[in-house]
Amino acid sequence: MDHEHHYELTAVWTGNSGEGTRNVRSYARSHTVTLHGKPELFLTTDNRAVGDPSKLNPEDLLVSAISSCHLLSYLYVCALEGVVITAYTDHATGTMIEKEGGGGSFKEVVLNPICQVAEEGMVAKAIALHHTAHELCYIANSVNFEVRCVPTCHVG
Repeated sequence: MDHEHHYELTAVWTGNSGEGTRNVRSYARSHTVTLHGKPELFLTTDNRAVGDPSKLNPEDLLVSAISSCHLLSYLYVCALEGVVITAYTDHATGTMIEKEGGGGSFKEVVLNPICQVAEEGMVAKAIALHHTAHELCYIANSVNFEVRCVPTCHVG
């Protein structure tokens, strides 16, 4: 039986400099996103000409969501399978293609997790479980571009 999950947030544009959207240079792309009981997010556009590079942008959040979802799915399947992960770091990358006429789309996201396991005998299984985690990841299963995983694992 499928179960629906619902998410609610409030996005508020904070970039009106007094002229509204009179032209494309008259306003900032800054906005906040709030989710009840969670930290407020301060966002902008990825476009360096009009965005604030010190703030997150939707593209950052998309790559972060995929990496985070994989991490959580992976730790879960490892716990179920008796693989003891003692450290995990992912250096994820995303590639987005801009179209000449505007807009664009992500081409791919590559996860590069580095795992540490408790025992040498766990290394092979720890690497294999990334495939299982990928199959469970809600976010990776929701996007229309390739999400690849290139894991490494060592004993620590």
